[in-house]
Amino acid sequence: MPSMLNKDVAICIRAVDYSETSQVVTFFTRDAGKVGAIAKGSKRAKSAFDGPIEMLSLGNIVFSDSTKEKLATLTEFEQQPDFGTLSRDLFTLNCCLLAAELLNKLTNDRDPHRELFDSFLQFLRDADTQYEANRGRGNMLALLILFQLALLKEVGLRPVFSSCVSCRSAFSADWPEVYFSSASNGMICRNCEGSLQDKIRLTKEAATCLASLRSIADSQEETLNEIERVLVYHFTEILGHLPKMAKHVLEN
Repeated sequence: MPSMLNKDVAICIRAVDYSETSQVVTFFTRDAGKVGAIAKGSKRAKSAFDGPIEMLSLGNIVFSDSTKEKLATLTEFEQQPDFGTLSRDLFTLNCCLLAAELLNKLTNDRDPHRELFDSFLQFLRDADTQYEANRGRGNMLALLILFQLALLKEVGLRPVFSSCVSCRSAFSADWPEVYFSSASNGMICRNCEGSLQDKIRLTKEAATCLASLRSIADSQEETLNEIERVLVYHFTEILGHLPKMAKHVLEN
């Protein structure tokens, strides 16, 4: 029986060489979720995919039906002319690659997340636009932070920032000290932090932003850097290792 062909809109979130002429690619699609596929002959000059498939490329794909244990076969990839400026700024590109890496690590094959797909697509478009508008590093960090929090929410791992995760007391800017615990998955007040070894202290500015996300867009770059370090720490604890692209975002 011939394999069924599936059509979807997709963003490439991973691409590795398979042979001198082919690639293994991972797409995050709107309807099917994450799909791994082999793109035979994609590296040939006159391939059916208009050349090698690049990270973060967006387009309409056609692929053979497969199971989680077997790669699909990519038969068509009609790329759309999106995200044309991402590669012009290294920091912007690194932020987008980190977002793609986390999306790949935290989602399962063939597990659809339409809202998450839409959020990722909007994140890439906003990143592309912010570079063209020369809005700076702080704006890009704010976009990355908001996407990472949306990703954590979608996969059921978003920390509690509105209250102390231990005693449930509502967060207040008047708290004398504020901590974050990845193991406890949330914010910790001073009265509860003594029994925890897994904790890092937050400035009140960072804690206030995390408790009220609307303020992130107007936050100082120093505060955004702190929040990103907290999120990288949290992702590292979840994954059991530092995300590969994180160092390239934090070192800038």
